[in-house]
Amino acid sequence: MAETLSDIVESSEAERLATGFVFTEGPLWHPDGYLLFVDIRRSQIFKLVPGGEPELIRENSGESNGMTFDAHGRVVICEMINRQVTRMEADGSYTVLADRWDNQRLNRPNDVVGKSDGSLYFTNPGRERLDPAQVDMAFNSVHRIRPDGTVDLIIPNFDYPNGLAFSPDESVLYVANTRPGQYIMAYDVNADGTVSNGRHFGDMSSEVATNGVPDGMKVDMEGRVYCTGPDGCWVFSPAGELIGIIRLPEFPANCAWGGPGRQTMFFTSNTSIYSLRMKTPGTPIPRA
Repeated sequence: MAETLSDIVESSEAERLATGFVFTEGPLWHPDGYLLFVDIRRSQIFKLVPGGEPELIRENSGESNGMTFDAHGRVVICEMINRQVTRMEADGSYTVLADRWDNQRLNRPNDVVGKSDGSLYFTNPGRERLDPAQVDMAFNSVHRIRPDGTVDLIIPNFDYPNGLAFSPDESVLYVANTRPGQYIMAYDVNADGTVSNGRHFGDMSSEVATNGVPDGMKVDMEGRVYCTGPDGCWVFSPAGELIGIIRLPEFPANCAWGGPGRQTMFFTSNTSIYSLRMKTPGTPIPRA
């Protein structure tokens, strides 16, 4: 197992692929060879072929944030202002997958990840950012959308759940907490898709960092956890030991595996998109 960043990162420096945005997020590599990402503040979704120019593919996206694929290769999107999780259809329309749990409207869905059984897990923070008159749920939370469309509550009473990711064998679910405190939680994933044994996995607090909070998260095939946060992307061993912080020209908010062999990590970093070639492949997005 690698113990230093030099054993993990192959590129000598990050390559800037595009710039000029307000706040980039939600990176998702498409197997056809391009990156999807969002500009949250402008509620836009872009397509970027490495070496080309960004192409705007959706306006007024409801402050779209985290994205992934469902089991059939369709793009799934967290729309924070619209307070829902949607699916992009082949004809350009959008289907609402989740906007309520137990007849209560969701808060501000933030990030989403798929499991190989076809279910989707998403974080639901932001209760404190809503007008109290618009709040239905009494807590921030993590939810699951089953393949049949049922929305379940997986983790209640989470302070501010943000990014989330599965271990390579899907036996562990990691959830980043943005505030108060800055840390990652780990949960055992049960056979029925519920989770248990929540425990502190990694501390990401910093007394010197000027930008960034625990946010987007991915895992490589050796089980290392990569979480964007204060001053860079923090890399932890499977045991929760900090290996180091990948520092970029701008602070990153999220990351995604892609490129040849899934060994390129793409970073949405404030106003720009960057990439780094890594030595270990990332975990694939499950697909049927």
